[in-house]
Amino acid sequence: MEGTIYSIIPALIMLVLVIATRKILLSLGSGIVIGALFIHDFNILQALKEIGLVFYEIFISEGALNTGNLLLVGFLLLLGMMTAFLQASGGSRAFGEWMMKRVKTRTGAQVMTGILGLIIFIDDYFNSLAVGQIARPLTDRHKVSRAKLAYYIDSTSAPITVMAPISSWGAYIIGILGGLFAANGITEYQPIEAFIWMIPMNYYAIAAVLLVFIVAYFQFNIGPMRTHEKRAMETGELLNPEQSTVAGDLSDVFKPNENGKVYHLFVPIVVLFVATVVAMITTGIVATDGRATILDAFANTDVNLSLAIGGISAVLTSLIFHMVQGKPKANTAKIFAEGIKTMLPAIYILVLAWMIGSIIGTLETGTYLANLVNNSSISVSYLPLIFFVIAAIMALSTGTSWGTFGIMLPIAAEVMSNTNIELLLPALAAVLAGSVFGDHCSPISDTTILSSTGAGANHIDHVLTQLPYAVIAAVVAILGYLLLGLTGQIVLSLAVALVFLFGVVFVYRTVLGTKN
Repeated sequence: MEGTIYSIIPALIMLVLVIATRKILLSLGSGIVIGALFIHDFNILQALKEIGLVFYEIFISEGALNTGNLLLVGFLLLLGMMTAFLQASGGSRAFGEWMMKRVKTRTGAQVMTGILGLIIFIDDYFNSLAVGQIARPLTDRHKVSRAKLAYYIDSTSAPITVMAPISSWGAYIIGILGGLFAANGITEYQPIEAFIWMIPMNYYAIAAVLLVFIVAYFQFNIGPMRTHEKRAMETGELLNPEQSTVAGDLSDVFKPNENGKVYHLFVPIVVLFVATVVAMITTGIVATDGRATILDAFANTDVNLSLAIGGISAVLTSLIFHMVQGKPKANTAKIFAEGIKTMLPAIYILVLAWMIGSIIGTLETGTYLANLVNNSSISVSYLPLIFFVIAAIMALSTGTSWGTFGIMLPIAAEVMSNTNIELLLPALAAVLAGSVFGDHCSPISDTTILSSTGAGANHIDHVLTQLPYAVIAAVVAILGYLLLGLTGQIVLSLAVALVFLFGVVFVYRTVLGTKN
């Protein structure tokens, strides 16, 4: 069944179960079991062995420790410890009170969260987790639901990093472009030049970021988000009481230390940021042969090792502050234990997401979808739109933007270099845009998981509340790529698409009478 239409069935079943049951672990587990049965033609014993092997290879691959995965799991545990220290020290409470005096409106708290997402663009993982730590004390005080905070984090992580040349994503994409241009004899563009030209063509990322500020400023609450926000404003409940599994949340676990100061939160987060960025640059330079530029450093950086170094530095800083506070409200062992405990739900989801990703890779779901493009006879004008749709479906099914980049960018480059070179950059930009859209909709995406973790929100609540906004941004992108293919006008297509976006908001708020 590998590489055939049947290969998409496990992913589809998993997605349907997520929406129908709202139980993420059950849905992921079902997808893993069904996928393993498909791989081995419903031989139950072989399927069980496949599941065991996939789990084993998350931690040990080719006879050696899978350090990347282990370091990411370690960073999540470190983040939980740091969060526990920030709360127990009173730093989170003090920061919330300090910011309440400066950001006095609910709208201001949400806009500030969006701005933080724009500023922290170095890496999507770091963005997802750091923005939540900074913004959560303030948004909690202003009764902004955790689902909405998770949406702001997710929609200003991947959409920003995919458009930033100086980021882990930008460097990775530029590296891919260099190889593709050489392989296809494309001399019209240099990789960095092409990446910059592609930024205004990434219609989904632009629409997604713009929509964040529309939602924050106009309180554009639609779909399930409307329910979460109404409950938060009326009752003060920031989390869905029907969903008990929440990673990253330590509400009511510790009584904050009365001597807590703003710097007890601010300094550890600054240490986390500085140590992570320095480690990213250092590991990138070490991994680069010869003299390394800043782009080389980010292209070759070890993100997970850098996050672990940053996490250790931040936890040690938080521990020192805790030790010198005197008569702490919570003992050190309890803080470590509660910090670890709060991250276990996120780790469970992440491990299962890795497993279903491996199963889907073995089934060659991505290869099947890519072959649909190669074997189709479609007008060249529609190819950017088609690439957007196929990349979105692939990222949704596999839960990985980077994996989709690796499969679809070479296909788009080969197709466009042999058909219409003028649409090469729009087609490549459409692949990037579609990948991020699919990633936003996928419950098994690592960035989606980490965004809900950073916000302290229930994961499935985040997926379902973000979905309507992602679809709106995707419709904007589809309109943009359709116009771009027909007219060849980049700015005009973007302008028309964004006018459509504002039109949707205007109609929803005025004509339908749903101001909120």
